[in-house]
Amino acid sequence: MTRTRSTMLAFMLLALAGLTGCGYNTMVEQRTSVERAWADVDAQLQRRNDLIPNLVQTVKGYAAHEKQVLVAVTEARAKVAGAPTPEAKIEASNELSSALSRLLVVVERYPELKADRTFIRLSDELAGTENRIAVARTRYNGAVETYNATIAKFPGLVTAKLFHFEKKPFFEAAPGTKEAPKVEFGG
Repeated sequence: MTRTRSTMLAFMLLALAGLTGCGYNTMVEQRTSVERAWADVDAQLQRRNDLIPNLVQTVKGYAAHEKQVLVAVTEARAKVAGAPTPEAKIEASNELSSALSRLLVVVERYPELKADRTFIRLSDELAGTENRIAVARTRYNGAVETYNATIAKFPGLVTAKLFHFEKKPFFEAAPGTKEAPKVEFGG
């Protein structure tokens, strides 16, 4: 009788798994959505990284003695470029955002720099890029939330463990970097 119950239970579990499809295909689709959303974030981070050398050079021309801030921006940019994983890139990106915020505070001390056409153009591009990063980060975090919830709920968690679906990290903005840096222009 016990063997019959065990067989029945096994059959019911198999039937349940068959009815739900084990969620494997859903997990694959959601993981792909996370990866696609990360690629969008990564593209915007690269766009920001590409703007920084010109911004630093422009600031250097007016505020060469602000070397510590300029070095911090340059080093943080290099960390983003060399980050091997999304987790490392998120951390490096938050460090870069903080360094850029410090740079923009320094800029406030140089009215002639704030009036420079190149600086104004680069600042506008940077602000637009920061907004794009925020949008891409929101989409990425939405995809991560859906995926992580799927692999954490039954019966999906069984499939997730069996096929090694791993939890994905959220892109949390560092404290003080939740908004794009703001620069006030004017005389």
